[in-house]
Amino acid sequence: MKILDVLVKDAVLVDLKSMDKKGVLEELVEPVTGIARIDRNDLVKILMDRERLGSTGIGGGIAIPHGKMKGLDTLILGFGLSRKGVDFESMDNRPSHIFFLLLTPENSTGVHLKLLARISKLLKDESVKERLFNAANREEVLNIIRESDEEF
Repeated sequence: MKILDVLVKDAVLVDLKSMDKKGVLEELVEPVTGIARIDRNDLVKILMDRERLGSTGIGGGIAIPHGKMKGLDTLILGFGLSRKGVDFESMDNRPSHIFFLLLTPENSTGVHLKLLARISKLLKDESVKERLFNAANREEVLNIIRESDEEF
């Protein structure tokens, strides 16, 4: 499974405005609420509940907020970019700039883990991270991901 197989193009946001964790999550879920057919506030609550278990800020300027949802039929992946950075309580205590939002059906552990691993592998490449950080628009983000994802 490639990242672009599940990345929702309309959920690629290159100018997140929020300066805190909850605000970023609210921005990230906005474009996927229609697809997920779940209330925006319920989605944010699921993600915040997951954050209470431990931050999904993995360090290196990256966060991968994720959650499992009842009634969801398919994986949903979104992307967000914060130029200023957000305190996401990351392991390295540095701000997060690049966000991948992953929503999965409640019973899809295997696929969920495979996609998380693929995203992590993509973002281990510093040049990919830098190119994503400097992407000017949605199309550029999608092209960077497409090119990098093909290499795996």
